[in-house]
Amino acid sequence: MTTYKELFGKYVKNYSSDPTADAEGQIWYNTTSGTFKSVVASAAWSSGSPLINASANRYQFGIQTAAVAAGGITATARIASTEEYNGSGWSNGTALGTAKYRGGSGGTLTAGLIFGGESTVADTNATEEYDGTNWTAGGNMITARRTTGAGTQTAGLAIGGYDNVNRLSNTEEYDGSSWTAGGALNTARLASSGAGLQTSALVAGGSTAPGFVNSSEAYDGTSWTVITNNPQTVDGNAGLGDVNTSYISAGGRTAPTTATNVVTQWNGSAWTAIASIATARWASSDAINGTPTASFIAGGQTPTYIANTEEYNFSSSIITAAAWASGGNLGTARLSFAGSGTQTAGLVFGGTPGVSGTGLSATEEYNGSTWAGGGNLGTARYGVGTASHASQTASLAISGTTSGDPGISTASEEYDGTSWAGGGNLGTGRRFIAGAGIQTSALAIGGNVAPFPTASNLTEEYNGSSWTSGGTLTTARFDHSAAGVSENSAFASGGSPNTISTEIYNGTSWTTSGNNIISAGGGAAGVGTETDGMMIAGNNSPKTYVQKFNGTIWYTAPSISTARNAGAAGGTASLNVFAGGNAPPASTATEEFTGETSADNVKTITTS
Repeated sequence: MTTYKELFGKYVKNYSSDPTADAEGQIWYNTTSGTFKSVVASAAWSSGSPLINASANRYQFGIQTAAVAAGGITATARIASTEEYNGSGWSNGTALGTAKYRGGSGGTLTAGLIFGGESTVADTNATEEYDGTNWTAGGNMITARRTTGAGTQTAGLAIGGYDNVNRLSNTEEYDGSSWTAGGALNTARLASSGAGLQTSALVAGGSTAPGFVNSSEAYDGTSWTVITNNPQTVDGNAGLGDVNTSYISAGGRTAPTTATNVVTQWNGSAWTAIASIATARWASSDAINGTPTASFIAGGQTPTYIANTEEYNFSSSIITAAAWASGGNLGTARLSFAGSGTQTAGLVFGGTPGVSGTGLSATEEYNGSTWAGGGNLGTARYGVGTASHASQTASLAISGTTSGDPGISTASEEYDGTSWAGGGNLGTGRRFIAGAGIQTSALAIGGNVAPFPTASNLTEEYNGSSWTSGGTLTTARFDHSAAGVSENSAFASGGSPNTISTEIYNGTSWTTSGNNIISAGGGAAGVGTETDGMMIAGNNSPKTYVQKFNGTIWYTAPSISTARNAGAAGGTASLNVFAGGNAPPASTATEEFTGETSADNVKTITTS
């Protein structure tokens, strides 16, 4: 009898706990549980960060970690915006010259192609090419139409569609400069899913006159061949993956306003149902050039326009998506206060119970599940700043105000985990001020000086006992977010009045980052570092919006559950706690963020 060693070249090893590396396909014996185990691959969908715009029928191309969604339609209008996906979130790209939607696309993030679609005037035959930064005109299509796309920037494919009179069966091929006629579909259709290359593509579903179809066809670069019908009769379904080994049809609608979450997979000879998407939808963006093991869909209609992103992975890892979860409520509802510490050892202090502006002295400490009272501030205040990387037992309260312009304070206070004691006074008192660093190496950044709403560009540096002048901000701002590890390394973003810029501090001067925040304004909480930062909620009015910063660009992150602004946070960009804020009224809600994690998909081997 052939042994496992003879088949795979390895012995079955004994472990007291399951291995965490190099285990895929291997079998081992767990001596603790008394079972044989292995790591196996499986298919699953997980939540991703939302689109910037809740939208549908966008031009999309790329892969799961480098993709584009351009144009599209929202609940109110056609749009021209471009969004780029880095596998973690969506950031702003260069907008199209013309707002349009329902066209075809193909290619990669740095060599993309879009064509056809419907503008505010009529169907278009225009082609545009994307280099990762700019859009340029390509050759016009033969027939202006709404269409399905596949292929690359130099070998594109426009499949069927609608010319505002008839569903179309004709196909066009692009060579990087001009379009020529290709083979005709067997069934004329609009809003089908499509993916693949110019010489190897597949379409499934779509609408004919008068209904939807389940027919599927494969293209070999010359002609279309009818293949086995998709189990789903839908249009507006997303097409993902590789047409030869793993083409996926995800979602769609089964009736004019009825979405489905069913996902089916073509393996080259047959369709099978696989794991469903969490949110039923149609007309979503998708990674049409995604790999058979890693793709995504984003946005679409339910029939409400949505921003949700879901990622598909076939792997030996179990992906737990980044997400917010409810935590214990604050004891005192408050806004315009400060927070520091970590997700399991957090701290909040000061603030006001309402927009009228009466300062609070109360301090609360968080243990990862509940808040409990700590020592009171010596001076009740709101609009207070803090060193964002300070700990629960070594925090810093910076400036703020007791009752408006006349009550702006220059005082700072230091917390030792039990009580507050006076620290050095700032040279200039400010309210709605931001801070960064730790208790012995901190920054006091910007803020509001009297009279309201005068913004300050001042920075002061703290060495644990006294404040000295630092470099001035390029843009004066208050009610902004900031974070960083010390007085030598920090960022400041957003703020009032309606500020969108981000600045980086090097210990001497501020430099404006080349990428603005996605949503302008103030009232957001900041955590993290200048290369891995996060802004939570806020931006002038109560919002659920969250965005992350990688040192170069801002991109979307999972949203919080309760819309608010002027809350406070502590922790890192991948593990933090966010509390309170203006909902309105002042809130006690706490939410905890945990970044994406993965673990081996370990299975116990049984004989059944």
